[in-house]
Amino acid sequence: MKQVLLGLLVLTGFSLWSQSEIKGRIVDQKGEAILGVNVYIDGTYDGTVTDTNGVFSFKTTETGVKSLVASFLSYESFKKTGNVQTLTNLTIKLRESVNALDAVVITAGTFEAGEKARISVLKPLDIVTTAGAAGDIIGALTTLPGAQTVGEDGRLFVRGGEANETQTFVDGVRVPQPYSPTANNTPTRSRFSPFLFNGVSFSTGGYSAEYGEALSSVLSLNTIAEPVQNQTDISLMTVGVGLGNTRKWEKQSVTFNLNYINLGPYQKLVPQKLDWNKPVQSSGGEVVYRFKFKNGLLRAYGAFDISNLDINSEDVNQPTKIRYALRNGNSYGNLSYKGNLSKEWFIHTGVSYGIGTNKISIADDRLNNTENAMHLKLKLTRSLSERVSIYGGLDYFYTDFDEKYTEASGREFPVGFTNHLGAAYVESDIFFSKNLALKLGGRASRNDLLDEYHFNPRASMAYKVYTNSQFSFAFGDFVQTPNADYVKYNQNLSSERALHYILNYQYNKNGRLFRSEVYVKDYQNLIKFNTLRPQFNSQYTNGGSGYARGLDLFWRDSKTIKNTDYWISYSYIDSERDYLNFPNRATPSFIATHTASIVTKHWIDKLTSQIGFSYTVNSGRPFNNPNEGMFMNGKTKAFQNLSFNWAYLMTQQKILYFSISNIFGTDNVFGYQYANTPDMNGQFQRRAITQPADRFVFVGFFWTISADKKKNQLNNL
Repeated sequence: MKQVLLGLLVLTGFSLWSQSEIKGRIVDQKGEAILGVNVYIDGTYDGTVTDTNGVFSFKTTETGVKSLVASFLSYESFKKTGNVQTLTNLTIKLRESVNALDAVVITAGTFEAGEKARISVLKPLDIVTTAGAAGDIIGALTTLPGAQTVGEDGRLFVRGGEANETQTFVDGVRVPQPYSPTANNTPTRSRFSPFLFNGVSFSTGGYSAEYGEALSSVLSLNTIAEPVQNQTDISLMTVGVGLGNTRKWEKQSVTFNLNYINLGPYQKLVPQKLDWNKPVQSSGGEVVYRFKFKNGLLRAYGAFDISNLDINSEDVNQPTKIRYALRNGNSYGNLSYKGNLSKEWFIHTGVSYGIGTNKISIADDRLNNTENAMHLKLKLTRSLSERVSIYGGLDYFYTDFDEKYTEASGREFPVGFTNHLGAAYVESDIFFSKNLALKLGGRASRNDLLDEYHFNPRASMAYKVYTNSQFSFAFGDFVQTPNADYVKYNQNLSSERALHYILNYQYNKNGRLFRSEVYVKDYQNLIKFNTLRPQFNSQYTNGGSGYARGLDLFWRDSKTIKNTDYWISYSYIDSERDYLNFPNRATPSFIATHTASIVTKHWIDKLTSQIGFSYTVNSGRPFNNPNEGMFMNGKTKAFQNLSFNWAYLMTQQKILYFSISNIFGTDNVFGYQYANTPDMNGQFQRRAITQPADRFVFVGFFWTISADKKKNQLNNL
């Protein structure tokens, strides 16, 4: 027994003698102690936490080469490998993690909407509950600073740029025909149903090298990655009907919606200013299929629609109205995949194809055109560390456009073009700290149609000055193939070009967000021609130029007033161009110097209702009056629109919805069409371009059927 006890004492003494003491102090980059850091020998239970002075000390029986780990929330983990006996009297400096929720985010020129957005200016719900937007994504975006209200068009005009200077992407691949067709001076709508998307990125300039062929803006839409449950959505509206369904399985899901729109019955009840032979009718649908792999997600998106209209249009140059009839067919599909190739490598690849056809009758003449367009995309991202990632990719765009104009006499005038455009880009995200970030890259492209090469640098950075405040700066060099209206007649042209400079300040705290942004855009190589309108015998050059500079302000508050969410936006723009058939540099007719919007949403518990108001006001827009000596010297009166909506939850899954735009029936004038020649008195006669109706009234019933009996379509209204 004595021998056993003696042996135990010897072993214990040996063990105590063989222990090593690990000790040191942990501080941040400023040298201040960090309390509560977890310090341990990797792969063992030996460790401790730091005290108020940042000091740690513990003993271990481990020997040889081991790794000491120090980890703490919002800091990068520290690891030091060496002989255990050397891991003592250490001074460890931890760096703040750039993945922390309060880390800086580059925001210059970009509005994010989505659950995954680090700083979300809009929510997906906002896209479809904004009064006056009528469920149109573009209608909601025009309440943001930087976007112009061009009521006779309906497309997205951004910071002095025309609508065709904005490119639209779904799940990262391009949509060549994002808008429904319409008659001249009659507003169009985007083709997308909002409820299929849960992420929106609206860039007003300075965007990543990942995107090209856009002079002014990029609109990126992301479809819902994983639906929550099986459900059916039924819509009965004053303008048509809709049906949607979602089915979900373990690894895959599918969502589709079908719709039929007919404005005929509505326009019989509500007076219209336009002379319709056949109001707009359309039918279409969308489908999203998803398959979830172990390391990625495959998505397929498809959409189609067929629409037609027939209208008698006024023309100040004609004694009688001109019949304009249109039939359009459009199909679009894409396939995309996002996933991890390894721990450090990430892939995003996709392909899209769209075909749009128009058959147009103008009096006794015919105009038919077809556009086929394809986009191939490959993007690879490599994470070098928590602070540095680099990504690059390849793009291929194919466009085939054919058009034929046939006069009543039978004479035909065919035009068209085919373009192959390839591009490669590389960009890096660098976080120097959680307060300072840099994005740097460039895009190289080859345009086969115009026989030219380009390299366009991009750079942006952000610096957090306080916990809730930061500055961002962005620069970008952008090129775009001229509009099909010009290159279908002449391919001996060059790409148009724009340089962007943006400075942004953002404050975000407790449901309150403020943004201010100043920008300068320099336009070069814009298209000019020497006739009244672009035609086959016009002389085209790249001799045009211009600029746009301005200030955008945005304030959003969802905390101050209970159950109320509102935002206020204001834009000032100074912009002139010498392009098209302009005799000199002047402000284009689609630009209003001052634009302001107020959007409010309020929930009323007792009425189980959400009500909303939106008010938009623009200063007058310029127009050219040939009866005066100075070009573009006229100004329309200010534009005003007050709209209201009301969503009433009859039950948890049944909603009665009512909306009215332009409540007071303000007679907004968007411009004037002047005669091509003067009358006997030497005066050019004119007609006003106005809105199709004083107001638009919408009533709908929306019913959702789901397993949980809670889901409803409030998100879609």
